[in-house]
Amino acid sequence: MYQYKEKYTLDFTNVKSYLEMHFIIRQSLDWPDYYGCNWDAFWDCLTNMVGRPIHIEIIGLDVVERKFDDAAKTMIDTLREFKHYENDAFIEDIKIEIIRGDNCEIIS
Repeated sequence: MYQYKEKYTLDFTNVKSYLEMHFIIRQSLDWPDYYGCNWDAFWDCLTNMVGRPIHIEIIGLDVVERKFDDAAKTMIDTLREFKHYENDAFIEDIKIEIIRGDNCEIIS
């Protein structure tokens, strides 16, 4: 379903539309072309990645927050839920970072 990488980077720095945000997600996480570009499909594809260490880095979240605040909240809430997938069975294998300038926030 996806090509395993040491780190997946979601770079939203230049995102212009909600749909483009989902295209960035699909391309950056190497998800299939049939990814549904909605939050249910986001969850389904995320949970299919479980089983190997996953490191997701998010850049430009401030752009998404400014343009699509609800979408930014939904994405972060979904990633937080994913971090605790299956009652924390994979918590040590999932690392999600939000990069804001020189600051790095780890989703816990």
